[in-house]
Amino acid sequence: MTINADDVDVSVDLDVRRRAGWLPQDYDALESWLCGHRKRVEVKGGQNELHPVLKEFRQLIDDDPVVNMYLNEMIDQVPRTKQYRSRHLHDVDQLLGLINEVLTIAPEFGDEAVIIPLSAVLDWTTTTPAGVAAFRDPRINGMIKKILAAWCEFLDSPDSLYVLNDSPTGWKSPKACRTLGIEQFVHDPDDEHWGFKSWNDFFTRRLKDGQRPVAAPDDDKVIVSACESTPYRIATNIQRRDQFWIKRQPYSLCDMLANDESVDQFVGGTVYQAYLSAMKYHHWHSPVAGTIVRAFVQPGTYFSETVSQRWDALKPPDSQSYMAHVSARAILLIEADNPVIGLMALVAVGIGEVSSTLIGENIKSGYHVDKGEELGYFQFGGSTHCLVFRAGAIDDFNFSAIPQSEYGDAPTIPVNSKLAVAPDQPR
Repeated sequence: MTINADDVDVSVDLDVRRRAGWLPQDYDALESWLCGHRKRVEVKGGQNELHPVLKEFRQLIDDDPVVNMYLNEMIDQVPRTKQYRSRHLHDVDQLLGLINEVLTIAPEFGDEAVIIPLSAVLDWTTTTPAGVAAFRDPRINGMIKKILAAWCEFLDSPDSLYVLNDSPTGWKSPKACRTLGIEQFVHDPDDEHWGFKSWNDFFTRRLKDGQRPVAAPDDDKVIVSACESTPYRIATNIQRRDQFWIKRQPYSLCDMLANDESVDQFVGGTVYQAYLSAMKYHHWHSPVAGTIVRAFVQPGTYFSETVSQRWDALKPPDSQSYMAHVSARAILLIEADNPVIGLMALVAVGIGEVSSTLIGENIKSGYHVDKGEELGYFQFGGSTHCLVFRAGAIDDFNFSAIPQSEYGDAPTIPVNSKLAVAPDQPR
């Protein structure tokens, strides 16, 4: 492989959620949204009864002194800096009210929109000392999972379609249509909501036939991009177990692949990681033709952040590779038809709200997939994915797959386009 890449890395102190459009890059815009969200809750006052899942969370906080301590401390530890116009979180009851309001809203479109509102509410707490502990606590993590399921239920309902309109913040506005490239996707232009049944139905929209053709479909040496995504990191000589939580976050195969029996085959190999943007396509496709060995969803955390990198109120850490080891994720092992590639893995990683990873019904052990065939999707949005290869499986990466500088707009690699090439013979 011609890349000298112990790490080809663009992850320096820049939160990918902002770079990918899930949260505003302008902190003033985020604060403005938080202020408006807080005021909506305050106006409703006692009229807005807590959702049953938040009543359950309230009971856990009252009954468990450690959970109570974590949540109160993380709110108290939110940085008080001169960059704040105001402090948005004051106590646990207010936090529950802000989360409760999230469960009845769908994301709106805009240049500085908040696509992941729960992340916006929790944004300032996740890397406080108490927040780091809280979001790794299985009791709190279990409640977050239930909260996300409740929000997903709303996003699966027709009530969530209200944001599919042609107002400036609607997903049918002229600017949104251009940004989405909606003409590339299956939809009914004459229907009020483009024929979609819910927000999730819209967000997991499918490409029209002929869009994103598979590169070199008859050449099994050519590996294609599994997602519509932006390159983040290429790392080589990956170890069986490593300290993935430390600075520069090396990859740890045992942890990333959930101690799968295949781990030893990937030692010394290569990991390619890329992230998905808010406005793009959110399905995963097979990078190679081959046979599914195993496909499963690994439970994990939802808002756990690494604290190994420098963090302050204006520059939270980019925890992408850390999250590939601890977040809820789908793991798919594929035995490529090309014996030089052999066994490879796709790890589809959820971050925060985007933790619902759904594997296709046919994608089971023994099923043969064509290169470019759909494998699954993120139900709400998408976050990041890793491709894991054995040592010697990659001869070269396509130039577009090389991570670029963290500054400016990085190019998006279309799904099914050429990503890498395997060598002619085993090494």
